[in-house]
Amino acid sequence: MLDALSKGLSSGEFPNPERVGCPGTSILEGIASHRIPLAEAEKWLDHLGSCSPCFQEFTAIRSQRRRRRNLKWGGGLALLVVSLVLWFTLRTHQPGMETAVLDLRGYSGQRGEQNLPQQPTLQLQRSAKHLVVDLPIGSKEGGYDFALMDERGQELQRGSGTAQLEDQTVVLRGDINVASVSSGSYFFGLRQKGMEWTRFPINVK
Repeated sequence: MLDALSKGLSSGEFPNPERVGCPGTSILEGIASHRIPLAEAEKWLDHLGSCSPCFQEFTAIRSQRRRRRNLKWGGGLALLVVSLVLWFTLRTHQPGMETAVLDLRGYSGQRGEQNLPQQPTLQLQRSAKHLVVDLPIGSKEGGYDFALMDERGQELQRGSGTAQLEDQTVVLRGDINVASVSSGSYFFGLRQKGMEWTRFPINVK
């Protein structure tokens, strides 16, 4: 039947629409949106095939609905893309991956090169670029050096910062680049300016 509608429109052979009762815009919208059942809409199909204004309006309604549907899908796809980009950005740049927190409040470090007592091993990700170090209880505020050392005490990475009291804990903040260090067991060295190193076992992974 729709083919007959198209054929009638292309040929221009339509009787005077004033001689035929037109269904009206609301019915045309109902047919285009499928709100009106096919059994009920069927009685208007012959009319659409013979009434140029009604068929043109019906075609315009369908085109408008198609544009709205495309805009809706396009907007939803754009929102999905933005969400995925945002998720990936947050996932790869979240502070938890680039900032390492080392809690030394329950540790007792060993100064110098002598054998170290057994104590829990700190963990450090190779993606870390910033350090937040909770210093051992009793530590003083001021300038500190820190370093990542091998078993011989050789410094592989070194940085410095100023420790300050935060919520009853002396906290040291600084930058470090661990990406160039291979995974394995090392020592985290810490010292006040002019003092000997205190070393803590640390695992880089």
